Amino acid sequence: MTEVKSDIEIAQAAKVLPIQEIGAKLGIPADALIPFGHDKAKIGYDYLESLASNKDGKLVLVTAISPTPAGEGKTTTTVGLGDGLNRIGKKAVMCLREPSLGPCFGMKGGAAGGGYAQVVPMTDINLHFTGDFHAIGAAHNLLSAMIDNHIQWENQLGIDPRRITWRRVVDMNDRALRDITIGLGGTPNGIPRESGFDITVASEIMAIFCLAKDLEDLERRMGNIVIGYTREQKPVLAKEIKAPGAMTALLRDALMPNLVQTMENNPAFMHGGPFANIAHGCNSVMATKSALKLADYVITEAGFGADLGAEKFFDIKCRKAGLKPSAVVLVATIKALKMHGGVAKTDLGTENVAATKAGCENLGQHIKNISRYGVPVTVAINRFTADTDAELEAVKSFCAKLGVSAHECTHWANGGAGTEDLAKHVVELADSGKANFKPLYPDEMSLWEKTRYIAKEIYGADDIVADQKVRDLFETFQANGYGHYPICMAKTQYSFSTDPTLLGAPKGHTVPVREIRLAAGAEFIVVICGAVMTMPGLPRKPSAENIGVDKNRRITGLF
Repeated sequence: MTEVKSDIEIAQAAKVLPIQEIGAKLGIPADALIPFGHDKAKIGYDYLESLASNKDGKLVLVTAISPTPAGEGKTTTTVGLGDGLNRIGKKAVMCLREPSLGPCFGMKGGAAGGGYAQVVPMTDINLHFTGDFHAIGAAHNLLSAMIDNHIQWENQLGIDPRRITWRRVVDMNDRALRDITIGLGGTPNGIPRESGFDITVASEIMAIFCLAKDLEDLERRMGNIVIGYTREQKPVLAKEIKAPGAMTALLRDALMPNLVQTMENNPAFMHGGPFANIAHGCNSVMATKSALKLADYVITEAGFGADLGAEKFFDIKCRKAGLKPSAVVLVATIKALKMHGGVAKTDLGTENVAATKAGCENLGQHIKNISRYGVPVTVAINRFTADTDAELEAVKSFCAKLGVSAHECTHWANGGAGTEDLAKHVVELADSGKANFKPLYPDEMSLWEKTRYIAKEIYGADDIVADQKVRDLFETFQANGYGHYPICMAKTQYSFSTDPTLLGAPKGHTVPVREIRLAAGAEFIVVICGAVMTMPGLPRKPSAENIGVDKNRRITGLF
């Protein structure tokens, strides 16, 4: 029996080329790269600016059905598809998000793909990488410190300590920091007040980082962050604290996109990494736009299911950056579909065509949602060895009735060779000219109606509900000139509803809006629904218990 290797064992056995050779495949000269060791580098600003006159390639989004504990493999499919495109002779590059440390040591895993469809160096990428997340956390917490320092020394802006909305961040799942009291210990230690921590990926700085078009835009957006209010309810901006200059200095190097490679030595950009259940869930605009200038096909991903990541990719990232996607790949697994069809995780190894068909309702809802944006879609079935021909045929038949083709993919085991059929179809779709992208809703629709429209059209809800205090805040943001902003929905990733146990494609439910937050720098409104939290906790048995360093100084236990 063939031994099944772990992701980390496969990645550590990869034959990695010097990063200059990977850059050369895209025409990037060696002197335009700022190496971080031998196998990863940042791409310099001067070179990126020189690409402005290049023609853009085709942009392809990879998204997925609603995630389940059985797994879907969205990042793995993104990498496999990129390798597959290069195998069939196309000049393609992948644009991925950087992973957060919290989930790496918790339970979700990393963001480098899996099996033989990974980007490397996997351990570096999943841990400190090039330090981008550390820089984002430092910039965020610098602003936090300057706010409290301003209040300590005369508070000339009249900030009300009770109305400070800017919290602190740390890139780790730490539930004990969700709600804290700071400033204890007397006058020298500041003004006592309630505060808390979010995970770094939920920071507005992360959102701004991923949406900024250049350093100047980054500093402008950070200056517009609303950090809190005066007693007269007047908003106070970060630029009034005089923090954005120093914050930009901390982020100067981080904003340059990172270049790495797949196990098949194809180029990949990894840059930025907001979660899609509490932020907009896409890699940086700078990375995506740079890749479009360098390749004929750019494969990018958006976090979690299409109701979260894809919706925000279209309605926030594409709207703000002027991107026009040419095709969408929707990832599904037979196991995940069976879970949506009512099968317990322990029984997924047994053939169940009826449950597969029932679970296809989730797949179908995502297909219909994507069609609302005017972009053609195809389905990638991330095949497992236990999948049966009858189950696969059930999915293909279901998709065919919706006018969508479904392709079996074996990239986890076979790398790019396992996605050649999908790659050929993606080229056909992207080159067909069928894409006529349009956002779901117009800018001029009110904030409340935008939220309701997403809930009804994308989640299948009957309506949204909110306390009067929350509804009043919608009206306040509308009256204060933020009504043209898009909505960034924060909810559970496991269901179209706000109930994570309600699988499949539920209809007739109501979406409760618990809270809304103004992200004036990122230029969207965060609408928090149900019980979703911006600081996760570690599970009962965190992955950290299995991670270590062996006698050869190699990291072990990382997936």
